Amino acid sequence: MSISTFDMFKIGIGPSSSHTVGPMRAAAQFAREVLEDERTGPQVAEVAVDLYGSLAATGEGHGTLDAVVMGLEGADPEDVDPIAGRERVARIEADGGLLLSGTLEVGLRPSTIALHPLTVLPQHSNGMTFVALDADGEEVLRRTMFSVGGGFVVDEADMDQSIAEVAAEGQGQAVFTTGDELLRVCEDRGISVSEAMLLRERQWRSDEEIRVAALAIWHTMSDCIDRGIRTPGVLPGGLEVKRRASSWHDALSAEDPVRLPMNAFEWVSLAALAVNEENAAGGRVVTAPTNGAAGIVPAVLHFATTYIEGVDPDEIAVRFLLTAGAIGSLYKEHASISGAEVGCQGEVGSACSMAAAALCEAMGGKPAQVENAAEIAMEHNLGLTCDPVGGLVQVPCIERNAMAAVKAITAARFALRGTGEHFVSLDTVIETMRQTGADMSERYKETAMGGLAVTAVPVSVPDC
Repeated sequence: MSISTFDMFKIGIGPSSSHTVGPMRAAAQFAREVLEDERTGPQVAEVAVDLYGSLAATGEGHGTLDAVVMGLEGADPEDVDPIAGRERVARIEADGGLLLSGTLEVGLRPSTIALHPLTVLPQHSNGMTFVALDADGEEVLRRTMFSVGGGFVVDEADMDQSIAEVAAEGQGQAVFTTGDELLRVCEDRGISVSEAMLLRERQWRSDEEIRVAALAIWHTMSDCIDRGIRTPGVLPGGLEVKRRASSWHDALSAEDPVRLPMNAFEWVSLAALAVNEENAAGGRVVTAPTNGAAGIVPAVLHFATTYIEGVDPDEIAVRFLLTAGAIGSLYKEHASISGAEVGCQGEVGSACSMAAAALCEAMGGKPAQVENAAEIAMEHNLGLTCDPVGGLVQVPCIERNAMAAVKAITAARFALRGTGEHFVSLDTVIETMRQTGADMSERYKETAMGGLAVTAVPVSVPDC
């Protein structure tokens, strides 16, 4: 499995890539399979859905039930209208009439989706089972799938594939599969990290197509920042968390109308807050590499396009996303980007590492310095828990993105001050993150059963 930059960065909707985007994709895939099979399609009268582990524990706050229903009706996270989609789900709950892939009416309502928060399937904590039934209640098709982070969905039959097998597939064209191999490729060919990733991307797209796709991702990110700083109010979900980006933007603009470098970290933090408030509200965002960490890469790229002088902003954006994609693919292949699997170190930590590496290259860093920046950023996110209060991607998730964006810039600057030589390699820190996640209690893996999710719950919030 050669992972593309455009696998790491996917346009979708909030609040969660693993709990919203992934289940929507899985449901849509199941619906298509049911209808495309001439043996099962005509027989189906009802669909049953079971959610397990983390998907069930925080499914309400992450919009999973809505996402499943929209997916069964054929919605795609990249172009679905989130407002119209949720209104449609409400109508289905009230009146029934779910249309499988928009064509065949079946008997499922959101409230009939079964939640099993204490049952974790052995392959992954984000498991879901879809069952198609005929008019007599007899099973005609069953599929178990897993949302493994960043909107990636894997069928049960493919979950046993080892990391070595995954890394070996397409290795010749993918150019590199580890951080050490990435550095060797760059050294042997005299190219940058972004150019190494460009070689991989050429498996699927022309250079112009790559540029167009990368700029589309950046423009979606930028639009998300703009919406976030224009939108006041209170976030949904019951915690009554106020959106701060709008008022912060007004105050900061009055203080610093020309965006002085001395205030750069505040502007970066603002951009991250804006994105993650949009995500928490269920708006359109880009997984980077997940929705819970969606604000870090856009905020740091915003910093790069604003404060790096003498370079075309579009050129920076393309190189930035390619570099970030290269680093993100290493985490995806050899560890995890799923908070439900390894805690928030897999989401915010990976995003911080990706952003640090990308900024380092954008600021003139050599490949060894880029790898060092990625390592520094993750080293200081190791052990970060995923403990969303109320099961919502709001507290501490929104501020955590702003803090990580600043940390990414600091990591890049650390690396640029050095020669690229360092004690801990990127491959080592990725493996350390994987092992740390394996050792971490399930309470700190997006279950809302530990950490701030337990100690900071207001009295008025129902027990999750």
